Formats: sequence, C-alpha cells, structure tokens
Amino acid sequence: MDTAEVIYLGNFRTESTHLQSGNKTISDAPTDNFGKGEFFSPTDLLATSLAQCLITTIGVQTRLEGINIDGAKLSVKKHMSANPRRVSQIDIHILVPAGNLTTEQKIKIETIAKNCPVGKSLHPDLIQNINFEYK
Repeated sequence: MDTAEVIYLGNFRTESTHLQSGNKTISDAPTDNFGKGEFFSPTDLLATSLAQCLITTIGVQTRLEGINIDGAKLSVKKHMSANPRRVSQIDIHILVPAGNLTTEQKIKIETIAKNCPVGKSLHPDLIQNINFEYK
C-alpha cells in the first residue's frame, strides 16, 4: 500500500494526503525560492520530521519504562547551503521534563534520539546537532 498521494496545486505548492488516515498537509516553496512561505516548505518538513522522529522514539521507550515525558518541547532550525542547494545542518534543542530522571535514563534517552530511523536515513554529510536540556 502506498503511504501518500501528492498533488501539485500550482504556484510552488503541494497537497499531500496520508492514505491510511486521510489527513492532509500543504507545503509551499520558501520565500527565498519563489514561494509565499505560507506553509512548511519541503525542507522544513525534512528538518521537522527529524525532530518528530526523535521525540516519538524517545516516547516509545520511555513509556515502556514508565517514564512520562509529556510536554517535551523541541525547537528546530535548519541551515541551507547553496551549492548544491540542500539542507546542510539541522539543529534541534529538546527540552525534556526531567522529573527524577537518573543519569543512566538521560544517557539512554540521548542514545535513542541519535539513532532514530529518520536520522539514520539522512545523508551522513548533513550535520545533526541534537542538544538536550532537562528541567
């Protein structure tokens, strides 16, 4: 079964439908590349996908261990290079509600994050800066 259907709407915009759920998302070219910047650009989605994968894989493991990380917050910054035009670096800051996490649990969380499937699927030249803060 296919994962998604993407329709080009014109004016550098797409509509993607997740076939299993029917949920839709729209992407727009960034303003520095002829777009209006009204929606996530494809490269924004790439960077955001990495953050979503990190926290989802952390969430799965912490739930299995009875640790609640609800409310964890991630900020994402992508860096573009010009030649070739591509995402060259993604910076992710993860604020984890620490509660009473042990040092061992924090190390485990950070190891899980650095081995998420999206991160492992990206080209090794793409720099992934992942920073953790526990509060």
